Amino acid sequence: MEGNEILARKKELRKQLIQLRKSLSYDERARIDVLIAKNVIDTAEWRNSALILTYLSVNEEVDTRELIELAWQAGKTVAIPRVIPHTRLMDWYRIQDFNQLEKSKFGILEPLADPKNLIRLSDEGVFGIPSLSLVPGLSFDLAGYRMGYGGGFYDTLLASFAGYSVGLCREIQLRDSLADLGVIDIHDQALELVVSEQRTLRINAE
Repeated sequence: MEGNEILARKKELRKQLIQLRKSLSYDERARIDVLIAKNVIDTAEWRNSALILTYLSVNEEVDTRELIELAWQAGKTVAIPRVIPHTRLMDWYRIQDFNQLEKSKFGILEPLADPKNLIRLSDEGVFGIPSLSLVPGLSFDLAGYRMGYGGGFYDTLLASFAGYSVGLCREIQLRDSLADLGVIDIHDQALELVVSEQRTLRINAE
C-alpha cells in the first residue's frame, strides 16, 4: 500500500478512535484505568524494572498518575518526556513529585528542564538499568502494534529502547489487527506487552 493511502487511513481511523474514547464517561474511564494499573503492577516486567518511563496522561488517555505514584512508593525512578522542538525526539527527566512539571507552549504538562534530572537513555550507566516504558495510543492490536497520534515520538523511542515496552489500552481500543486495517507501515514499532482492564498480552511470548 502506498504511503499516502496509509496516512489517509490513519487520519480517518484516528477521528473514529478519538470519538470512541470520548464515548466513555469520566467515571467509567476511571474505573477501567484502576484495573489497568492493577494489571500493570502485577506483571513481572513492572516488578523487575527500576526505571519507569511514562507519559503524563491528558484528556481521555489511560491515566498514569496512579502508576507514577505506585512507582514512587516502590522506590522506582520515574521519568517523564519533554519534546525536543522540531524533532521526533524526547528528552526524559526524572520527577519525584508532580510539582516538577510546567506547561508547555501547547498547554501540556512537561517536566522542568533541570539538567541534574536529565536521564540519557544511551548512557552506559542507564542502559543497563532494568527499565519499562508505558506507551500511550489511540488503538492497539493483538500483535503489539499501536495507532498513535502521528508524531512518531514513540516509534523513534522504541526503535532503540532496550527495556520493556507496555501499551496501556482499554478494551474498546483493542483491535485484532491494525495491519489488516491498512494503517501499519515499516516505521511502526511493535510493543512487548499490551495491558487492558481484562488482560495482559505478551507479544511473541514463548
